[in-house]
Amino acid sequence: MPQFAANLSFLYPERPLTERFAAAAADGFRAVELLFPYALPKTELAQRLTDQGLKQVLFNTAQGDFDGGERGIACLPGREDEFRRAITEQALPYAMALRCPRVHVMAGVVPEAADPARLRDTYVANLAWAAAQAASVGVALCIEPINPRDMPGYFLNRQAQAHAIVQAVGAANLQVQMDLYHCQIVEGDLASRLKAWLPGGRVGHLQIAGVPDRHEPDAGEVRYEFLFDLIDALGYGGHIGCEYRPRGDTSAGLGWFQPYRSAQR
Repeated sequence: MPQFAANLSFLYPERPLTERFAAAAADGFRAVELLFPYALPKTELAQRLTDQGLKQVLFNTAQGDFDGGERGIACLPGREDEFRRAITEQALPYAMALRCPRVHVMAGVVPEAADPARLRDTYVANLAWAAAQAASVGVALCIEPINPRDMPGYFLNRQAQAHAIVQAVGAANLQVQMDLYHCQIVEGDLASRLKAWLPGGRVGHLQIAGVPDRHEPDAGEVRYEFLFDLIDALGYGGHIGCEYRPRGDTSAGLGWFQPYRSAQR
């Protein structure tokens, strides 16, 4: 039975972040994600997770200069020292404090006139270094293809591209984060994509949202009930992150989740 994680950066927007942990637990979730946990102290977040019996299963590395259009810095030449500090001084300390098993390393938006080969070389080298640091404290890293409609210019868009990067790095604790919302927009044919990439542990984390509007996974062009059965049949044992924008009140829109609620652990 699928195990779901509430993405608290997306769900419960009607509440302040500090109240979303309790709301998710009350609705039956046993795991959560956050995009960026760094606005709250590690100790406070850890206590909220403990108080509500929740597991933190994923968060992102910092984006860099968000107002300047950055969405990660891992592929950006000349930013290696900043990237390393973000891993060792921020992401991994938070992962250890929250007992979070994996961190999504954001690649970045491609600068104008950038050399694609140099970007890829920088990305691979940064990921290899970060994976070694993460392995030393028992943390896995993920990279995620993101559709260019939601994030124009992002370095990583397709599943095969991400898997080729993972293979080039060659680190056992580096995996692909497969967001089915992004994958449907860019590539489609989700059942075949899951069958191709899910076996063998190459995908470390899944995420979902309705397509095309990124609302609950109960409407739109993707029939998630079918895909959840397929994901089970393929032996995936990780979490499925609910990274969608509720159409209205979050709890009222969880009808799709009710058949799975009693199996969450």
